[in-house]
Amino acid sequence: MQGDGIQPTFVLVRPQMGENIGAAARAMWNFGLDRMRIVAPRDGWPNPKAGAMASGAGRLLDEAQLFDSVAEAVGDCAFVFATTARARGLTKPVVSPERAMQMAARKCAAGEPVAVLFGPERAGLENAEIARANAIVSVPVNPGFASLNLAQCVLLTAYEWRRQGGEITHETVEMAGADWARAIEIEKLAAHYEERLEAAGFFFPADKAESMKVNLRNLWSRMALTRADVRMLHGILRQMVRRNERGG
Repeated sequence: MQGDGIQPTFVLVRPQMGENIGAAARAMWNFGLDRMRIVAPRDGWPNPKAGAMASGAGRLLDEAQLFDSVAEAVGDCAFVFATTARARGLTKPVVSPERAMQMAARKCAAGEPVAVLFGPERAGLENAEIARANAIVSVPVNPGFASLNLAQCVLLTAYEWRRQGGEITHETVEMAGADWARAIEIEKLAAHYEERLEAAGFFFPADKAESMKVNLRNLWSRMALTRADVRMLHGILRQMVRRNERGG
């Protein structure tokens, strides 16, 4: 996250289903966000269906603030984003979810309260509500099917927020107790194979032998081998040589 307590507030505007409110809370908490405001929920508040869907994120629902209008919900905010998947004909900056959360991170860090508006499931935010926002967050969905579930939109935006904290590990390898082989171990493995292949007459014809050896060394260098892998490959070759010497 962006620091202790520094985060945007997610505002659900006229949500229609308790299940979606609960799923939105769960999505927020997945990525470390816990400031939820709810504007005029269709089925009233609190909603038991929201609690059931929130799973372990029920605290967000317990602490969610209830408002009658968007104006009241964002009254204390310095910058407001409005999410939409459709063009609205309003002259206003339009940014991607990634850029929106980059902007939100900077503003939150500077002490500026930020809100993100999410519209109701059926039709999204109304133009009058979007007009109150400083910028539009346009989700790059399939133009032929622009309908995006409320909780999905919250999840997508919350994920982009999390990315701004630099806590995303984009790639890793589960070592399962193993260690990567050292260069000297790879060198000895390559020499072992080269020696045995030489004895087996693999490097033929003679004028191509050197380039074949270089290619083989290059192959070993491209392989991400653990020490256990190296031991196994040595063992495979030794066993093959023993069977061949026994004529088996």
